[in-house]
Amino acid sequence: MKKLPILIALFTICLSFAQTTQDTTSTNQLQQNAAQRILANAFGKKVTIGAYGEINYNQPEGDNGELDVQRLVLLVGYKFNDKVQFVSEIELEHVEEVFVEQAFINYSIGDNISLRGGLMLVPMGIVNEYHEPTTFNGVERTAVDNAIVPTTWREIGVGVTGRFPEASLGYQVYVFNGFKSTTSDGDGGLSGFLKGSNGLRGGRQKGIQSTVDSPTVAAKADYYGIPGLRLGLSGYFGKTQAEDNIEELDGANIGIAMVGFDARYAYKKFSARGQFIYASLSDTEDYNTATGKDLGSALQGFYIEGGYNILSLTAKQKLVAFARYENYDTHAQTDGDLERNDAYNRTDITAGLNYHIAPGVVVKGDYQIRDNKVDGGDVANRMNFGIGVWF
Repeated sequence: MKKLPILIALFTICLSFAQTTQDTTSTNQLQQNAAQRILANAFGKKVTIGAYGEINYNQPEGDNGELDVQRLVLLVGYKFNDKVQFVSEIELEHVEEVFVEQAFINYSIGDNISLRGGLMLVPMGIVNEYHEPTTFNGVERTAVDNAIVPTTWREIGVGVTGRFPEASLGYQVYVFNGFKSTTSDGDGGLSGFLKGSNGLRGGRQKGIQSTVDSPTVAAKADYYGIPGLRLGLSGYFGKTQAEDNIEELDGANIGIAMVGFDARYAYKKFSARGQFIYASLSDTEDYNTATGKDLGSALQGFYIEGGYNILSLTAKQKLVAFARYENYDTHAQTDGDLERNDAYNRTDITAGLNYHIAPGVVVKGDYQIRDNKVDGGDVANRMNFGIGVWF
């Protein structure tokens, strides 16, 4: 992590230099997701239908490759009147699994403020909210967003969203149910869902008969006052959830305080983005003792990325060459007798091309150099190809 201040400084200098001239291109496509499209309802129809999907091929060095219809998501929205709308995403993963990714009511109580309730995305980082395949570079979503955030992270809750136009500031504030940490092992003990290799990921309840014993709070502020630039600051605070019969046992719940900073910039052919996420977890020693897991007491990760459109600005297609550096550690800190596992301190360097052959259709290819802090650690590099659509 000694490289982090240098990388952030270089990224900031790059953004500052790029801002010396005014942005003359629209970045709305990069800063709008599927739910926002439905809510915008540009065509004024009662029913809005769309979809996005990805078919990917992953080829690790020395192993068989994998072909996968990774996801196909049906988007359906309904406009009851000028104030009330419904947004939903129905996702099929790997052809055989079906999930509801979003299902919420949006009630516009004023020009710049809305109330929301239902199954919603937690506003943390970039990709958790902007994960349609044409909105990010690379075949796979960033590892930071997979292992730390963890994308796609959605829970049931209520909240308010809006903006202060004079300050060029948008905001979201929600109360959600939280991660599920433990369940009974059937013998009077605890079985855990959270572990060292992927942190909180296994505790996502996804709105599936979710248990609730305490609320959690999530909030995000976005600044968009500089043309082409968007800055985000996120926070998530609360405790994990456990069932009634075990919630009072030592180690049944842990506390979570997660913060994130993200930045996106686009100017003509150039684009850049970066993100940093840090999560502090409390009571992990009791949790690990009770469950036999190896959950760290702190998780952190970051990435920086730059892209350049090789084709002319007047061309109807885009060919974006990009490179990304990311580091993520699910054992950034550990409590008690648990030793840090250097295999969980990982670095990915990804470079490739995104060919946008039409608005909403992208063909991708990249190569990933993957490593961890274990001496001689065996992490296979990987080549990836994919097709993504969004309409």
